[in-house]
Amino acid sequence: MAHVLVVEDDQFVRSALIRHLTGAAHTVRSVGTALEALREVAHFRFDVVILDLGLPDLDGSEALKMLRGITEVPVIVATARDEESEIVRLLHAGADDYLTKPFSVEVLSARMAAVLRRSRPGPVSGGAPPRLIEVGGLAIDPLRRHATLDGAELDLTRREFDLLTFLAGRPGVVVARKELLAEVWQQSYGDDQTIDVHLSWLRRKLGESAARPRYLHTLRGVGVKLEPPRAEPPPAGAVAR
Repeated sequence: MAHVLVVEDDQFVRSALIRHLTGAAHTVRSVGTALEALREVAHFRFDVVILDLGLPDLDGSEALKMLRGITEVPVIVATARDEESEIVRLLHAGADDYLTKPFSVEVLSARMAAVLRRSRPGPVSGGAPPRLIEVGGLAIDPLRRHATLDGAELDLTRREFDLLTFLAGRPGVVVARKELLAEVWQQSYGDDQTIDVHLSWLRRKLGESAARPRYLHTLRGVGVKLEPPRAEPPPAGAVAR
């Protein structure tokens, strides 16, 4: 059972969502504006927010940014816009997942289940805390959800941290995108766009790019691997000591 906030101004759609979610044993609160949603999140604890973008008082993407300023609650955006640039913008703004209208209640349930699995800490095998992961100048503490690069703290989103931790736990191993979707996103299907966007953000925070990788290497058509940076060759003409 989850505590769900539905933010939807269409009364018919809102009622349908409430019926479905309560029928699935979830606790539901619902509002019709962005400002009401912000008040709800400030006063109550939710496990997931379903956010419609077509709100009467504030653009949904702006509401998403404001939500991210006060909470890390997972947000599933419901939008009629399916352009690639719009989806990328929503992910940049902090959406955990998105649904393109119209969508079925079955798809909503599956996306909610995946988001909730990702946001809730899993069991630690044997009761021992996860070990510190070190790859090159990277140091990752999975238990504290803390990562540093060459001693400087990395400001990572929840998904960026999960992606970095998963790849760093398998240094030098090429991980297929399908495996990343299953293990990091907890989805058995999806497109590569979401992975590419998060890899791009992660590269930026690691001080690298796809053209000049240091830690993250993409093998086209195969997958992604993380490995320590290779030593820079000495400049031409340098005299060895």
